[in-house]
Amino acid sequence: MIGHHHSSTLTGWREWVRLPGVGVSWVKAKIDTGAQTSALHADGIAEFERDGTPWVRFTVQPWQLSESDTVTVELPIHDRRTVRSSSGHAQARLVVMMDIELAGRRIPAEVTLTDRDEMVFRMLIGREALRQGFIVDSSASFLGGKPPKEIRRKNRGLAA
Repeated sequence: MIGHHHSSTLTGWREWVRLPGVGVSWVKAKIDTGAQTSALHADGIAEFERDGTPWVRFTVQPWQLSESDTVTVELPIHDRRTVRSSSGHAQARLVVMMDIELAGRRIPAEVTLTDRDEMVFRMLIGREALRQGFIVDSSASFLGGKPPKEIRRKNRGLAA
């Protein structure tokens, strides 16, 4: 098992994470042990081909209440899955591989793309990522630290 090689890093039930490979420096994520795969709220999901390989282009809005700092991402399509939401609704989703920096550790993870604006958190971190050496303290928040205050203000839709 991969998990045994890592020290166990403690994370709370919600954390600020980074997606360093795609230029998203901060996004607030819910740590979701009920989900197998991590999920990211993505807009304008469009498939295309690059060198005969299926790729996907999408935009990430890192802030919950603001459209500023939107990032356009292009990645190879890793997989396609049917994901059942907590309400029982089945949805076909694209899966990409992405590095996630969580509580100071950078791990590769499978991430499904979903266009769900009602998601309070822009990202969910699921078990497949967490079992790479993370333990969740369900009573704690932001054990991996918080971004500077101006970033947190932007997330609340306030001017920096």
